[in-house]
Amino acid sequence: MYSRLMKKCNSCGKCCETAGNGGLSASAEEIDWWETHRPDIARYAIGGKIWVDPATGEYFARCPWLQKSPDGKRFTCDIYDDRPEDCRYYPVDIAQMIEDQCEMLEPRDLLNHRKAQRELDLLMADSRPPVSER
Repeated sequence: MYSRLMKKCNSCGKCCETAGNGGLSASAEEIDWWETHRPDIARYAIGGKIWVDPATGEYFARCPWLQKSPDGKRFTCDIYDDRPEDCRYYPVDIAQMIEDQCEMLEPRDLLNHRKAQRELDLLMADSRPPVSER
């Protein structure tokens, strides 16, 4: 048994705030699927790049699917069920969470990154493929 170090995700949106400007990718298979089943998403995938403004060809500064909740305190993802693998596998490591100022981290997680990484790996085990498949 292990003690829970991290908080549950509270939908602060900080990870998605950093998901613009070319910070994410999608596989050719994901883009092909979007073209067939979700053309509303596919229109923001141009030349293998995602979250690109179709009018200008420039990256959006942040993910275009990030929306503030009605109370204005949290965020939701308009394509959550069809989001790219980069989003599904987030967070990958503690350093990424620190960089994004993720609110899941507890102060004690910052004191022992190795232990926090083990906890994160347990927490995300059902969301990510084994390391050998990444």
